Amino acid sequence: MLRLAAILLAAIAGYVDGYGLFFLKTYVSFMSGNTTSAGVASGQGNFHAAFLSGLAIVSFVTGSFLGNLVSQSRWRHCHRMMFCLITAGLALVTGLEWADLRNIPLEVLLLSVTMGMVNPVLSKVGIEAVSLTFVTGTLSRIGGHLALAAGQQPSNDRQGTEDSHLARARIEASIWCGFLGGAVLSGIAGSKFRTWALLPPCMVILLLALFSERAAPSTFSLR
Repeated sequence: MLRLAAILLAAIAGYVDGYGLFFLKTYVSFMSGNTTSAGVASGQGNFHAAFLSGLAIVSFVTGSFLGNLVSQSRWRHCHRMMFCLITAGLALVTGLEWADLRNIPLEVLLLSVTMGMVNPVLSKVGIEAVSLTFVTGTLSRIGGHLALAAGQQPSNDRQGTEDSHLARARIEASIWCGFLGGAVLSGIAGSKFRTWALLPPCMVILLLALFSERAAPSTFSLR
């Protein structure tokens, strides 16, 4: 069930990133885009836009640091703690929106920290390394696996008879579809309402916290 969990987490990342782009005009998950945006904005002298992109990058790295720190700990339910922290970040932004205390830099900071914590929760599906909050590497791995499959190249680290380059390409493709689907849902929700737009990912994260079991460092399974 790791694959389903990875798809759900990628969908959440796509959804939250779509929220950030739609309402905050800043990526909160896609740091390649923020790096480019910060560079272009700085070159044009638009330091306000560069500041938001830079803030998102620093916050994402901070979240990744915290997430990896927690995931490498010996706590039995550390993955649930991470889910709770991610939910808390999303809930805080929802609270700011509900109280009409909107603060774009603060929301960018909170959402980028939470997205930085997502990848350490689940870094592999089987032996395949996966990226959940950005898809450039995912698309690159899809192309690589398809090329190896076309060339009939064997997998040196094959696990089981069903493991193949095509199977791994399908894993990566399903995660990409999850991210895209989350972004689509974010666009639909964002066009209808803003205050409660982050409640759906909050609910999904809470469900994962309740019904997942720790399997190994940086992995978990659904019950």
